[in-house]
Amino acid sequence: MGVIKTIDLVGVSSESWRDAAQQALAEAAKTIRGIETMDILETTAVVKDNQIAEYHTHVRIAFRIER
Repeated sequence: MGVIKTIDLVGVSSESWRDAAQQALAEAAKTIRGIETMDILETTAVVKDNQIAEYHTHVRIAFRIER
């Protein structure tokens, strides 16, 4: 038995929404052990001069609380 905790993050990339999600996961993995799942909640973009300048991916990362 255990408890699963979730955190929400927004990854940012100049390349793609997929890369933005990977950036969020990589940052979380620096301080969180045992990441089990990641849900993609939303994707958005920043537009400059009629071009996508930044891709944003809102993710929810889940991990078990260790005792």
